[in-house]
Amino acid sequence: MGSLDGKTALITGGTRGIGRACAEALHADGANVVVNGRSPDKGVQALEEMGGGDRLHFLPADVTTGEACYGLVDDTIARFGQIDILVNNAGGTAGSALLWESDEADWHQVINWNLNHPMWTSRRAIPNMLERGWGRIVNISSIYGKMSLPTVSSYVTTKHGLNGLTKALAAETGELGIRVNAICPGFIRTDIFETEGPTTADAMGMDFEDWVDAVTQISMTKTVNEASQVGAMCAFLCSEAGDGITGSMFNVDGGSTPY
Repeated sequence: MGSLDGKTALITGGTRGIGRACAEALHADGANVVVNGRSPDKGVQALEEMGGGDRLHFLPADVTTGEACYGLVDDTIARFGQIDILVNNAGGTAGSALLWESDEADWHQVINWNLNHPMWTSRRAIPNMLERGWGRIVNISSIYGKMSLPTVSSYVTTKHGLNGLTKALAAETGELGIRVNAICPGFIRTDIFETEGPTTADAMGMDFEDWVDAVTQISMTKTVNEASQVGAMCAFLCSEAGDGITGSMFNVDGGSTPY
C-alpha cells in the first residue's frame, strides 16, 4: 500500500476483467489511475465501484486507431501532469474461423487492437517517462503468445508479436530507467470467459462445461485463475521490487503452459 504514491497509470480496456483488476491493484498501491474503455456508461460505473475520488479518471476511446491511442496518453498527462505506468490491456479477437475462411478486414482489426495499439501508446508515453528516468510498461499478452490454437490465427499471431515488442522495447529502454514486461494469462474467470467461452468450446467440438473441465485439468493447480491474480502480478512489476525485471513474459495460468 502506498508504494506507487505520486505515480500515474493508464490502463487500456480497464473497465472490466483483467484490465479492471490491474486498475484496482495499482490504485490500491497509491497510483493515480486513468481507466480507458469504449463505453462511457461502463466507465462511470467502474469508477464508482472502485470508490471514486481524485485519483481516478475515465477516458473513453477505441484503441484501434493511432489518433485515439495518442490522445489517451496526452489526456492522461494533461490530467495528472505525467504518465509513469502504462498497462496495455485492451485487445481480443474478431471471431473464430480458419485463416483461409476468415474475413481479411478482421485480421487487420485484430492487428490494430492487439499489436498496433500497444505500439502507439508506448511511442507516446515513453518520451514523458524519460523526463523522469522512470517508467513501467506492462503488456497483457496471453499463453497463446507462446503456443497456438486453431481458428484464431490473428489472435495467436498478434500475441506472439506483442511478446516480441515487449522484448524489443525492453532492450531499447533498459538503460533509461524504463521496465517493459508482459503478462501471459491463461484461462481467467471473467465475464468474457463466461460469454465467449462457449464459442471457443463449440469451435473445438465440445460443450462449454466439458471444455472448462478440460482446461482446468491441464493446469497444475486444477483451477481457473482469477483476474485479481493478474492484477497482483501487474502491481508487482510496476513496483520498485520489480526494478530488476525487464523483457520478460510471466505466465498467470496455474502452470498450464510448458514454458
